Amino acid sequence: MTLGKEDLAELARAKEILEHPGIAVKLSALVGSPVEKGMKLLPSRWQATVHEATRAALMKALDVAVSSLGGRGALPAGDKLHRFAAAASGAAGGAFGLPALAVELPVSTTLMLRSIADIAAAHGEDLADLDTRLACLGVFALGSDRSASDDAAETGYFAVRSALATAVTEASKHLAQKGLAKGGAPALVRLVALIGARFGIVVSEKAAAQAIPILGAAGGALVNTVFIGHYQDMARGHFAVRRLERRHGAKAVREAYDAL
Repeated sequence: MTLGKEDLAELARAKEILEHPGIAVKLSALVGSPVEKGMKLLPSRWQATVHEATRAALMKALDVAVSSLGGRGALPAGDKLHRFAAAASGAAGGAFGLPALAVELPVSTTLMLRSIADIAAAHGEDLADLDTRLACLGVFALGSDRSASDDAAETGYFAVRSALATAVTEASKHLAQKGLAKGGAPALVRLVALIGARFGIVVSEKAAAQAIPILGAAGGALVNTVFIGHYQDMARGHFAVRRLERRHGAKAVREAYDAL
């Protein structure tokens, strides 16, 4: 099925968002210094801290996605409310520095997940469906930048979806049969690890931006506003593509996406 002019325009907007995220550039503009400068200011063991905080945040998000994402959220729908709450979380994190990341990141990640779910619903997704909830969680794997030498350099939108596909299917089957009773099940651990490999890059950039001496708590609030805005953008692009796939079929949308 051929996409019409309006649908092609929407697909083009989605592709522009998904293939050119550029959060590091936005963060550098915000703090007035390259994010790489912030990397040098972080403690030598910061990578382990970011890794553990990322894993814990995604496990919390997985729990929320499975147990309560289809119900009434903690906040009413709306980008501005979620951004305000994330900014408040970032302010607390900015005031106490990198050690606060382990506390702040699960909070901000959960807020982002609920905002992502709002965007999914606005694009016609059924939040009562487990696959939709996992698609919301998968948004955290989108929009990270990797160098060509990286072992996970396949960062194009459809490449990331393909990389996650098997893990999402296995996790969905496990959750449908056993729920979260065994949160350490290999299927769930694998899905979280795959998402975390990409989400952790953006978390690292966020931590680096917050390490640059700026305005303390106020700076943390601004960084988190960019952070949540980034994933809201990823969600808009992702669920726009999925909506077009439901309308025209995955094959037609992929061909049109590649041709743009």
